[in-house]
Amino acid sequence: MELLAGIPSIVYGFWGLFVFVPFFRNIELKLNILPYGVGILSSSIVLAIMIIPYSSSIIREVITMVPKDIKEAGYSLGATRYEIIKKVILPYSMSGIFAGILLSLGRALGETMAVTMVIGNSNMLPSSIFAPSNTMASVIANEFTEATGHIYLSALIGVGLLLFIITTIINIIGKYIMKKISVFMGV
Repeated sequence: MELLAGIPSIVYGFWGLFVFVPFFRNIELKLNILPYGVGILSSSIVLAIMIIPYSSSIIREVITMVPKDIKEAGYSLGATRYEIIKKVILPYSMSGIFAGILLSLGRALGETMAVTMVIGNSNMLPSSIFAPSNTMASVIANEFTEATGHIYLSALIGVGLLLFIITTIINIIGKYIMKKISVFMGV
């Protein structure tokens, strides 16, 4: 999984462009939808495929950090493997699992290139999940070199600031929830 987590996002973007876009274009033709191929659904799937190895490698590391003494104590009391997972491993590592999911969410929010290549880069409000759209990071990446005026550049910096604020709020909420989970689980 670490190998998949280390692949650059541009490779995922090209893979989505050459594999998913034609696939979704065929599906859209069969459903009598405008056959863009690029859009919200295709970029979401590429992003999910890209983020799963990252989050699973973090979660696996957190689970392996559970002390063996605690697991062996549960086995010595007659617990089954399922009971050890349910009552020992998951409660002990719940805050770390949540942290891994939040780190993955933060990476997904800030992802630029893979999403930019597959989302369609349309500045109109999407009419369906198959329609092309834009993300804040892709707007900044696509239009920053074209920003010649001060207002245009300021608007893009404002979008970046808004993306930063959203990410910060998610991190603050995540830290609060992780603290509550740690206190609730007694870890």
